[in-house]
Amino acid sequence: MEVLDTTLRDGSQGTGISFTLNDKIRIAMLLDELGVDYIEGGWPGSNPKDAEFFKAIKNYSLNHAKIAAFGMTKRKGVSAKDDTNLLAILNTDVSVAVVVGKTWILHVREVLRVSPEDNMDMVYDSVEYLKNHGLKVVFDAEHFYQGFREDPDYALRVVKTAEEAGADVIVLADTNGAMLPMDVYEITSKVVERIKVRIGVHMHNDSGCAVANTLMGVLAGARHVQGTINGIGERTGNADLIQVLPNLILKMGFRALKGVESLRRLKEISHFVYEAAGLQPNPYQPYVGDYAFSHKAGLHVDGVSKITKAYEHIDPELVGNTRRFVVSELSGTSNLLIYLKDLGISVGKDDPRLRRALEKIKAMENEGYSFDLAPASAILVVLRELGLAKDFLSVDYWKVFGEHNLNVAVVKVNGELSVNEGFGPVHAVDLAIRNVASRIYPELNSVRLTDYRVVLPGEVKSTESVVRVLMEFTDGRRVWKTMGVSTSIIAASVKALLDGLNYILIINNNEIGKNINNK
Repeated sequence: MEVLDTTLRDGSQGTGISFTLNDKIRIAMLLDELGVDYIEGGWPGSNPKDAEFFKAIKNYSLNHAKIAAFGMTKRKGVSAKDDTNLLAILNTDVSVAVVVGKTWILHVREVLRVSPEDNMDMVYDSVEYLKNHGLKVVFDAEHFYQGFREDPDYALRVVKTAEEAGADVIVLADTNGAMLPMDVYEITSKVVERIKVRIGVHMHNDSGCAVANTLMGVLAGARHVQGTINGIGERTGNADLIQVLPNLILKMGFRALKGVESLRRLKEISHFVYEAAGLQPNPYQPYVGDYAFSHKAGLHVDGVSKITKAYEHIDPELVGNTRRFVVSELSGTSNLLIYLKDLGISVGKDDPRLRRALEKIKAMENEGYSFDLAPASAILVVLRELGLAKDFLSVDYWKVFGEHNLNVAVVKVNGELSVNEGFGPVHAVDLAIRNVASRIYPELNSVRLTDYRVVLPGEVKSTESVVRVLMEFTDGRRVWKTMGVSTSIIAASVKALLDGLNYILIINNNEIGKNINNK
């Protein structure tokens, strides 16, 4: 199975996405390591940045992938040797060209405004010209499925013309994303019967079917697939290779990339492309999302803890992901037992303290907490109920004074008064608490706050509405999240901060990792 990645070309056409040259180089290197066959680097005839990429990538050695340049068929009335788009492809010095041409009679007459015969001549001359210069040619049949529906004879004549001119691959494109899977299967099957060269598919996601349509095209006989990492691209995007590839390899038995081992890089590559594109990773994305193997309902957790395939379609490690268990109002004691096991604590499933902890967690979620976002705060609830959590730090009093950007916080921590200035009330309180906490417990000097978010859960009723404050911490080895809820942002922040600091102190306490079945 051939795989062509068009993240750097079609993906970069997504609204709000603009890769730097360094980003494009890094993505290309990651795609090569993944094992894709072709990397569509861009459209050199359309903009200077793409042209610069083709120059820069020559300084890097690729182990597997071939760089492909994209362009369109020659213009009407211009010979192939004089067409600027085709010359731009040749000037990139690549070995593979992707040429897009019209197959929908509507586009031929109303967009290009040429005769059907002229369009076929443009296709033939362009493909032949590039082949004569030693390039492998992939012909992208733009709007093929729409064209086939309106005039199947003409759409087939165009792709047959590309084949006769020497095209190595004919790619059928659902350019406006209108097709449904059964249509793709039916039409692709008919093309496979009539065309002898390799058939490919290029799907857009306007109907939400790009991944399904790609797989149906393969079932119909296509052996070349195109898509982008994370499905980024024009309008609603392209087929997401992060979903297409594991489906092809793990579930349909096709040989692609470098095999199953390549899939372990999927989450890493997905995250890098999101970062380069300036997008937040989708936690619900199949296969690689943070929540893709996250279990919340008690029934599911109980099943997974006994046999993973009860509620997981694959082992998450196959795609570089991990399993997560969530504590929430939907949880059962199985969820809590999983977290306790990770801490080296063994508790009986029917222990009444677990049930009391679960009831408290559910009551707190009813007040506005969301422990699936902040599991460390939920773990503290359980540990306190089990009698294992000593709060090393407590705040008896806090007050903030401020004007403009300068704020002063007065905080009483473990009975000791602390005063600090900060660039905002929360910052001032944070510094005041840490001023005392780090002196009492020096190990907290390695603890950093890596994320701080304020969320208004549910309906906003007034300026006194409940707010959630979510904090993420790291000590360089571990990452944990806590939450505070209050009508005051500062109060909620104090709760989340204390939970975060107490959590790591409790976890590091030697008393935690012991069997308490008989306590």
